[in-house]
Amino acid sequence: MADDLKKMYKTVMDDHFTPSMEISFVDENGRQTLFYDKVAWTIDGIEKGLRYGENPGQEAALYRLVNGNLVLGGIETIQPGKYMVSNLELLQSGKHPGKTNLTDADNALNILRYFSATPGAVIVKHNNPCGAAISDSLESAYEKAYMADRVAAFGGCIALNRSVDKATAEAIANQYAEVVVAPDFEDGVVDILARRKNLRVIRINNIHRLENYIGERVLDFKSLMDGGIVAQWSFAPTALSRDDLKVAETVYKDKTYKVDREPTEQEYQDMLFGWLVESGITSNSVIYVKDNVTVGIGTGEQDRVGVAEIAVDKAYRKLMDRFSFERYDTPFNLLTDLDKRAEITADVETQKGGLIGSTMVSDAFFPFRDGIDVGLNQGIKSVIQPGGSMNDYEVIEACNENNATMVYTGQRSFKH
Repeated sequence: MADDLKKMYKTVMDDHFTPSMEISFVDENGRQTLFYDKVAWTIDGIEKGLRYGENPGQEAALYRLVNGNLVLGGIETIQPGKYMVSNLELLQSGKHPGKTNLTDADNALNILRYFSATPGAVIVKHNNPCGAAISDSLESAYEKAYMADRVAAFGGCIALNRSVDKATAEAIANQYAEVVVAPDFEDGVVDILARRKNLRVIRINNIHRLENYIGERVLDFKSLMDGGIVAQWSFAPTALSRDDLKVAETVYKDKTYKVDREPTEQEYQDMLFGWLVESGITSNSVIYVKDNVTVGIGTGEQDRVGVAEIAVDKAYRKLMDRFSFERYDTPFNLLTDLDKRAEITADVETQKGGLIGSTMVSDAFFPFRDGIDVGLNQGIKSVIQPGGSMNDYEVIEACNENNATMVYTGQRSFKH
């Protein structure tokens, strides 16, 4: 029985999707049509499309936009030929990609596009980042992103915005990942990564042009269970610099409330970094960042207090695992020495999971102060959120009581 179950994951689906696809939008002015071709790769002399969909047994196909243009309300779709993930180059396939590998890579680049000026790394698992960082070198950015959540990074998709050097490759080859995506790989790097035979090593030549995708919109489709389709513009963050942020202020019952303290330069950096990482996270979400690295990421919850608490819990648990791994080369959950466990637990409690002085990022406003109090109780000192709640004054008062600063983006960042 066990062998039969294992075979399920090794089965490659023969998809029955057509080799091309057209999508038309019709109004009183006529028809606008987008034309797509199905993508396949030649692997060991055999042409193969997607391995399978989200699960074995689900057929899937990748289509590349090859012609046409769509204008809706003055917004144009990305032009044909401006490819990223849909035109990837497999340098090492192992098991060739499935649908989740591509969507993870796509969302990693969706986040990474905002950090082209600095070496950056985003590790995505199940279409959510588990670690993201920018730093002064690619190796440093990768190590910081990896150690932000070493456990969740297992089997994830690593996206990098610089050519991969040998030091970074060695760090990646020491871990288990399913996909690594980069603009290029230096001589000898693919040989290092080949130590992981099932690692998909993917070159995407246009990654160096990621910043050109800032503000670009595509059509987002959601299929409903009855065959219906919801079409929307993709999300494009408008807060890209400190000039796009508003220091928190509101009027309630004819009284003006404003945070007492303006952000420092580092707080502005962390707020913008966190807000742009947030754009690729499933809502309802709250995350914490510090020094351009994610500390705790809470995703996909139903209430804002709960997701803020989950992100705190993850920050504590991930820091315990990091300390255990760095000090004793052992994951915390496998550390049996009670004195060592107590030492690590005490250190993490003292540092409050690394949250002291961090930035709290929320994809929607706080309806009450209870959500932000979760972060303030852990020592966060800056907050970035859309603003616009009837109770913004409560949240401002909470910040002032804790010498914390806060800014508004004026834009919600839900992602479903």
